Amino acid sequence: MAVTPIAVEKQRWGLFGGSFDPVHLAHRALAYSAMQELSLHRVVWVPAGQAWQKSDRMLLAAPHRVAMLQLMLADEPRFGIDQRELHRAGPSYSIDTVQALKLAHPGVDWTLIIGQDQLDRLSTWHRWRELLAEVSLGVAARAGQGMQASAEVRALAPRLAPLAMPAMDISSTQVRDLASRGKDIAPMVGEKVAGYIAQHRLYSEY
Repeated sequence: MAVTPIAVEKQRWGLFGGSFDPVHLAHRALAYSAMQELSLHRVVWVPAGQAWQKSDRMLLAAPHRVAMLQLMLADEPRFGIDQRELHRAGPSYSIDTVQALKLAHPGVDWTLIIGQDQLDRLSTWHRWRELLAEVSLGVAARAGQGMQASAEVRALAPRLAPLAMPAMDISSTQVRDLASRGKDIAPMVGEKVAGYIAQHRLYSEY
């Protein structure tokens, strides 16, 4: 008698890249939104190494950024951290990371999680057309607005999904500024990350 093969559900993973300098609660909310709305099984957070589009300032040392990510994500087993960009010489390009992750995890469908501001600049990304052929896109629109994509991006990225995000007025720039002035940042980053920043006196000279 022939054995009927058991259908295995294809894994859908999200890729969430950024400087995470520092990671904050709006980052976490976006990852959860993508997981729930796009039925993702896992979200892989990828802290940037040499972020070629952020040359105006030096990023905080990688071990600190990774430590804060670990504290932020420790209670969610469906979140993981991939550090390959931190060990890559030269600029961090998303296309290189995506291709490496596809080799490391064959058979996974990848969704790149970005914000509307990143979507606006997508055509300036390195080999961006190749990137759109490799991944789906999950885009967090600006508060009160729908997702806006150019005709060219829509044509090249048929797998383009808007993400509903709760209004959260938090940015890493704000966190760094408040931390430098000794203000309470726990409502923006959580108690564990705030404690880590205070313990190591991060951003005190921001």
